Amino acid sequence: MDDIQFDVLTEIGNIGAGNATTALSQLIDTKVDMNVPKVEMLTFTEFSELVGGAENLVAGILLSLEGDVDGMMMFVVESKAAHMLVNQLMGLGSPSDVNNKDFSDIEESALKEIGNIIAGAYLSSISSLTNMLITSSVPYLAVDMAGAIFSVPAIEFGKMGDKALLIESRFTDLDVDISGYFILIPTLESYNKMLKSLGL
Repeated sequence: MDDIQFDVLTEIGNIGAGNATTALSQLIDTKVDMNVPKVEMLTFTEFSELVGGAENLVAGILLSLEGDVDGMMMFVVESKAAHMLVNQLMGLGSPSDVNNKDFSDIEESALKEIGNIIAGAYLSSISSLTNMLITSSVPYLAVDMAGAIFSVPAIEFGKMGDKALLIESRFTDLDVDISGYFILIPTLESYNKMLKSLGL
């Protein structure tokens, strides 16, 4: 990938993350701002280090991509941040009440919905920019160590390459700032389609 192609994907990442922030703000009925996203091409091993190491507990919401783009997308937050988002959505107390306890069934459903709406807003912006149809599967939620979470795309897509596009967004103006990580993993053919649709 050359510099121009990476710059275009970075801009897509910025716009997508901005739309996702707006969707999150509307969902939890709280003003949410976002720092300028950091966009990088990283290996799956580097993903784990970015979220606190392979043994750090995280919540990962995985969606399969279909339509004109095949692949998968993940939205990952640390477990504590995931609890805070769920509590904010459900009115279940302050961040001081949040810890790494298990999620209840209702909390899992709420977290899936948060991930689904955030990822949906992100994918919608990509679809509009590229004029491509992108649909996603029902979200799959896993709460596990980061190394285990990132092993899923590594196994699934490792045969095509060892890197994927990561967009790190820091959501601010909440009771506690939260870092959320969008990981876009299209197939190589889909990457080429996206770039071609943008005239590259």
